Amino acid sequence: MIGWQDVYKVVVAMAPLYVALILGYGSVRWWKIFTRDQCDAVNRFVCFFTLPLFTFEFTANADPFKWNFLFIGADAISKFIIVVVLAIWAKCSSKGSYRWSITSFSLCTLTNSLVVGVPLLKAMYGQNAVDLVVQSSIVQAIIWLTLLLFVLEFRRTGINFSADESIKSSQVQSAVESGKDLEGSTEIVASTGPSFWYLMRTVWLKLAMNPNSYACIVGITWAFIANRWHIKMPSILEGSILIMSKAGTGTAMFSMGIFMALQVLEILN
Repeated sequence: MIGWQDVYKVVVAMAPLYVALILGYGSVRWWKIFTRDQCDAVNRFVCFFTLPLFTFEFTANADPFKWNFLFIGADAISKFIIVVVLAIWAKCSSKGSYRWSITSFSLCTLTNSLVVGVPLLKAMYGQNAVDLVVQSSIVQAIIWLTLLLFVLEFRRTGINFSADESIKSSQVQSAVESGKDLEGSTEIVASTGPSFWYLMRTVWLKLAMNPNSYACIVGITWAFIANRWHIKMPSILEGSILIMSKAGTGTAMFSMGIFMALQVLEILN
């Protein structure tokens, strides 16, 4: 049975996160401390510095030789089931669409579990739950994010290709209807869609520009090396990482509050 002490532990772990979120929201929505350009600067600071180093800290300290592969497999199966259900909904329902299926999959499965999940599950279940969150976050960043980017890029290029084809078709139709060259022959060049390798190149370029991808890949690489040969990170390097990574959770929630406030202001304006 869950007691009041357990509830108190969860509140203690979660309250600071929402304090940072409310401060970020209020600094834009109520107190007008930050302009839009300054909000962009804060978001870029979080994106390129605190959050990648926060991710690296957790990833580098994970032991890949002690991973719970049953948990990772169960997580993959659950994501596959969600994909199947959303695909059936998009195909069979009159209100379904592949665009909303992609969005729903992202919201359901690709959450920022390191920022919120670590303090919550640590308060509820202890360090073992934190290890599971870190493992799922690493797999998410390396595998699932890559697949999602591929699907989004495929959809984007598919839409652009369809638009180009519509423009070409209308141009050909206008040329035929004008009748300026009745004796001439109209040559229609068949176009082909974007190739698989083009899509993959675009996805890898986007991943290469994502600092979180670098942090996760470098972190898991260091984790393999450190745990395989029992190498300890130099204290000066570890301290340099910690001084920024400790701000990762707070600044990420603060940035989320800024984003929410900007969305509200756009709606009101």
